[in-house]
Amino acid sequence: MVAQEYSLTTALPGPASQALHSRRAAAVSSAVGATLPVYIDEAGGGILRDVDGNQLIDFASGIAVTGVGATDPRVVERVREQAGKFTHTCFMVTGYEGYIEVCEQLNDLAPGDNEKRSALFNSGAEAVENAVKIARSATGRAGVVAFDHAYHGRTNLTMALTAKSMPYKSGFGPFASEIHRVPMAYPYRWPGGVDQCADQAFDAFVEAVHVRVGEENTAAVILEPIQGEGGFIVPAPGFVARLAQWCTDNGIVFIADEVQTGFCRTGNWFASEYENVVPDLMTTGKAIGGGLPLAAVTGRADLMDAPHSGGLGGTYGGNPIACAAALGAIETMRADDLVERSARLGKLLTGRLEDLASRYDVIGEIRGRGLMQAIELVSDREAKTPDAKTTAAINAAGHRRGLVTLTCGTFGNVFRFLPPLVIEEDLLSTGLDLLDEAFAEVVGA
Repeated sequence: MVAQEYSLTTALPGPASQALHSRRAAAVSSAVGATLPVYIDEAGGGILRDVDGNQLIDFASGIAVTGVGATDPRVVERVREQAGKFTHTCFMVTGYEGYIEVCEQLNDLAPGDNEKRSALFNSGAEAVENAVKIARSATGRAGVVAFDHAYHGRTNLTMALTAKSMPYKSGFGPFASEIHRVPMAYPYRWPGGVDQCADQAFDAFVEAVHVRVGEENTAAVILEPIQGEGGFIVPAPGFVARLAQWCTDNGIVFIADEVQTGFCRTGNWFASEYENVVPDLMTTGKAIGGGLPLAAVTGRADLMDAPHSGGLGGTYGGNPIACAAALGAIETMRADDLVERSARLGKLLTGRLEDLASRYDVIGEIRGRGLMQAIELVSDREAKTPDAKTTAAINAAGHRRGLVTLTCGTFGNVFRFLPPLVIEEDLLSTGLDLLDEAFAEVVGA
């Protein structure tokens, strides 16, 4: 594995990365974004080594994908072994044990002691699409309720579920029908204040569904237990549990989208566990595959078995190599207790962010759990005016220093921190030192 040491040998991007970026411009659609124009030659742990030999600190994990690192030994060995046997057969044509074993692991890990089933897909968006299909098939209803600030994917249906227009939806409509949006329990920006957020947001949700959709017409409510692209919004305490119970009371399927929050990221296996919520259906992806494309829907056996035979599937869903990688990743999560590690390193991260906030008024709020945390930047703490310009400038300053960070949020003013769960503590601290330097450069010491 690449040495776990931060070092820069060139300005970023270096000449080899610049050459590759020129080739990219000539060959790749400009519609595919580029957060940081450096090109990686080797990666592992908390380090990304680029083609110029620079060793960058990874605070992004490929958008929460490489939780166990990019070269986890168990993942690498299982992938190597499986690739030597066969790369594909299509599980719907001739099956294989790996697919079954991944489903068994998911059924065991998912919240609740009820009987469960799983089905495997290629991406988080595909998992969400299939969760909606399952809910509609099981209930015979069409309506699906999603929230402000939500992000569920880039396919047609998941774009309809996603709240933010740019860059995800603008110019790509019309979108799927029978999608209804309701207010999110966003404590920092709730008009009635933090203390009133859970009660008022829940009341607003109930009224909106009753008036706009009708409970009897609603197949599912879908929620990220911590919203991802929308700004790492942690719902007000009690909101998720009340939402799930309301769904049960009205025969509506509660879908927890754990694609970004799942697999130890928040200091629990799944973020739903913080309120002891057992989702009817749960979507997972990203970190499940240890870096390979894999996603899943896991849920109540009666719901998962509701669609007709052949109604779920896909050519590549549950590819044998991706399944092998997932089994290696889950083995590492269990063996190395990445739940505990995420919670422990999360406390270090929180402490450093709190220190930053004590020195920089531009930080309006720190939020998140485990190694899924964020800071929201504002130009006025009292007015909570979003400050996307300063956010972008600090992000660029960090990038110049070799710190790979991502921004997010409906207003473009949130830093999200998603380091690999296996990052070494010293390296995490070094990355936060670089972030501190970036703040000092842009905001002033």
